[in-house]
Amino acid sequence: MKLINIFFICSVITFISCTKKDYSSALNVSLSGEISTLDPANSYDTISASIVYQGYEQLYEYHYLKRPYTLQPLLAEGMPLIENEGKKYTIKIRKGIQYHDDPAFKGKKRFVLARDFVNQIKRLAYLPTNSNGWWLFDQKIKGLNEFRQKAKRSFDNFKNNEISGLYTTDDHTLVIELNEPYPQMIYTLAMSFTSPIPIEAIEMYENNLNEKIIGTGPYKLDKWESINKLKLIRNENYRKSFYPGQGDRIANSRNLLADAGKVIPFIDKIEYNVYKEAQTRWLNFKAKKIDYLVIPKDNYSSAVDPNGNLTEELQKEKIRLQIFPTLTYWWLSFNMQDPLLGKNLNLRKAIAHAIDVERYIQVFTNNIGQKSNSIFPPGIPGYDPSSKLPYTHDKEEAKKYLKKAGYPEGKGLPALTYDVRGVSATNRQQADFIKSELAKIGIKVQIALNTFPAFLEKARQGKLQFWQDGWALDYPDAENVLQLLISRNHAPGPNSTFYENKIFDKLFDKMKVLPNGPQKVDLMKRMEQIIVDELPWIMQYYSRNYILYHERLKNYRHSDLIYNNFKYLNLNNQ
Repeated sequence: MKLINIFFICSVITFISCTKKDYSSALNVSLSGEISTLDPANSYDTISASIVYQGYEQLYEYHYLKRPYTLQPLLAEGMPLIENEGKKYTIKIRKGIQYHDDPAFKGKKRFVLARDFVNQIKRLAYLPTNSNGWWLFDQKIKGLNEFRQKAKRSFDNFKNNEISGLYTTDDHTLVIELNEPYPQMIYTLAMSFTSPIPIEAIEMYENNLNEKIIGTGPYKLDKWESINKLKLIRNENYRKSFYPGQGDRIANSRNLLADAGKVIPFIDKIEYNVYKEAQTRWLNFKAKKIDYLVIPKDNYSSAVDPNGNLTEELQKEKIRLQIFPTLTYWWLSFNMQDPLLGKNLNLRKAIAHAIDVERYIQVFTNNIGQKSNSIFPPGIPGYDPSSKLPYTHDKEEAKKYLKKAGYPEGKGLPALTYDVRGVSATNRQQADFIKSELAKIGIKVQIALNTFPAFLEKARQGKLQFWQDGWALDYPDAENVLQLLISRNHAPGPNSTFYENKIFDKLFDKMKVLPNGPQKVDLMKRMEQIIVDELPWIMQYYSRNYILYHERLKNYRHSDLIYNNFKYLNLNNQ
């Protein structure tokens, strides 16, 4: 799960200019915060992910140039053999995959074994690792929770206790047996949490891999000078791998297939430097020291004209603009246990019709946000771009529903409490916008200011009445959205609305074990209809990124899920 705040980390790519050779082969990645860890068991932020996924690989990866997102084998020979009604996965591992050289191997070449994946999943369960990825496997694999209890904090117990549902049948065959069907398991096998780790490295470094990269990826760690500076270099032992030869319509229209079939990676060096201030990144981009930049909010008007096109000034400088959807989106939530808002559907409908979402998007995202048309975001299987929500900005309609709710023109209605997600000026301005919109139909709102941690604590305790909520998907599956609304996930779980519907819960249990296909899409539509009818959420917008880049940067395509993208990038200075 990724709980999200208003602002996101954005990374930028810069060139290092020394000699012509360096200028053409070195890539510099600018990060907006300190590097926290290099351990794939704990890499769960965009900063560490931008490093970890270059050095570590997983069984599967997302195809770089296809949308909707499509998984393909990476360290696996093929897709898993799934048996026993979806509860048994058998995965063949590629042979001859060499790890980066490391003192743990005592000068010998070390190749990937199926057992290395068992080691890593054990690390996720092992209490001293304190892994951010444990929730993905909690109660999922047979015997894993029992192993967690037996191992506790003893490394000897870690090594000597096995897991009944996680084993190998030979050096290149991994078997995972589940307690119940879990189709989303395939997505977890593409996340850094499941990168293979040799037991030699776990022993030598006493399970502390925060400052190590002992992976199989196209780049290896050269040096980590400080929390603000790190360098990767090309892995000279990387197996022969090729740039994809197929892509979707966007890949073809944006000339992203020019390098099809060529050996990757293209770039020799990657240097990471932390620049916390957005203005610093913007000035470096303008000075042609940065090749790619997510446009900072304060510089949007300098880069994009009122029609949403790149300004003539930047076009003359051979700068290009691309707009990419994300898997992050936003809505307004109601506490469905609240005796006022939660029990009065017409009052919720009045609020839904009263708020001008399009103007909100214009004011607070510079029209970058895409107005929601569904409770599902674009990019997941089953999302329907033709879907429509049953509420639009209509003040007169809002007044009719307010009257049906028993509060004509707001008479007799107590003030509602709108909680903000942080203490920034933008947080307050967004709350004032909602307050102003509802005042137009007679609804009074009092604004409760919170720090983000305080806001989250209120959510966990069920003390919110009305607020903005948001989600960044962990994997492109409707299950990751709909689990926010099932009753067993009531706060302190992710269902902070306390929404409850027995039919919805039953449909969820059916949907979550289905593979993508017509039957699953049908259940998604039925569940969405329940939500838009009962209205625990008022949908707002899907986040989008406006990205600038100098034309010498080739093959770039933004993604919320694909972090191992540097191997595909190319630099052309001719």
